[in-house]
Amino acid sequence: MSSAEHNQMVEKITRGLEIAEREMLEEKARNNENVIVCGDDNVIRHIPAKNFL
Repeated sequence: MSSAEHNQMVEKITRGLEIAEREMLEEKARNNENVIVCGDDNVIRHIPAKNFL
């Protein structure tokens, strides 16, 4: 695999993950659900998905 092919594959994977994340957040927002995140301070937080959109 050439460097250009590798970079193209990485870009496709990254774009696919971005689309999947957006769809997940939109669905959670429609259902008034929270997203659970852990910050750099190791504190787990429940944040409404609507805050991410």
